Amino acid sequence: MRVCSRHGLSPTGLDLYTRTAVAAAGQVIGQYSTSFAMACRMLPRDTRADIASIYALVRVADEVVDGTAGAAGLNPTPVRRALDELEAEVERAMSTGFSTNLVAHAFADVARRHGIDTELTAPFFASMRADLDVTEHDRESLQDYIYGSAEVVGLMCLQVFFALPGTRADTKGERNLLGESARRLGAAFQKVNFLRDLATDQRQLGRTYLPGSDQEQMDKATKDSLVTDLRADLDAALPGINALDRRARRAVMLAHQLFYELAERIDSVAAEQLVQERISVPGVVKARLAVQVLAGQWRNV
Repeated sequence: MRVCSRHGLSPTGLDLYTRTAVAAAGQVIGQYSTSFAMACRMLPRDTRADIASIYALVRVADEVVDGTAGAAGLNPTPVRRALDELEAEVERAMSTGFSTNLVAHAFADVARRHGIDTELTAPFFASMRADLDVTEHDRESLQDYIYGSAEVVGLMCLQVFFALPGTRADTKGERNLLGESARRLGAAFQKVNFLRDLATDQRQLGRTYLPGSDQEQMDKATKDSLVTDLRADLDAALPGINALDRRARRAVMLAHQLFYELAERIDSVAAEQLVQERISVPGVVKARLAVQVLAGQWRNV
């Protein structure tokens, strides 16, 4: 097919369509996560586009289950159907290399080039589906939820980083180290988000992710235990981050440092304050951390 323009016929094709899909997916990260967008800017252009395409799918699925679909007037049954249809569309796109859904198409392009398959996408969608069914997690269900909602996302990003020549992944041991670090970093990010979003999750979405973190039970001892746990994940992620290609290492380290700063701020407030307000990092602090990472200076946990 050829499309007319003022200057004549302009060719189109799969490459143009994919570039358009990737550009559309790239808009998502800037709108929904300034911290993640800041970190991604440190990546090489092609790698940055691939990570943004992964994030766009994660964000869209999250919006389906976190109220945006409901705000559009969908009741729980159509919301579930929308999530199921998105998963099916992603799987078709991964198989065929094409989707009319631009976010699914961009993600599938990344998946097909970097070896991401349903071993990672199925647990992700299972965790998204759990948000429609589970209002309070126990330790076992929380572990499954964190794996699917966060750890596999880290593993997806790692598949992209494997393509960078400086990533140390020649041996099975090196790849296992990177995989474990990616999982622990993803888990830490999710646990930080659980703590900073307590008020929203409980009051607006009716969910309690962390055992003992509801308004009636949350106390200093519980908060301290949860912060200690997520700091252990941040600590365990460092060896793998240091094994990444230098360009990926800077980006991931900035994300690590931003979430470490969030953990520090969460640790510094009273437990009851966490269920009243959302903790954030001021823009000036984010900028300072970015400068430090670019200079090769960062805090080890």
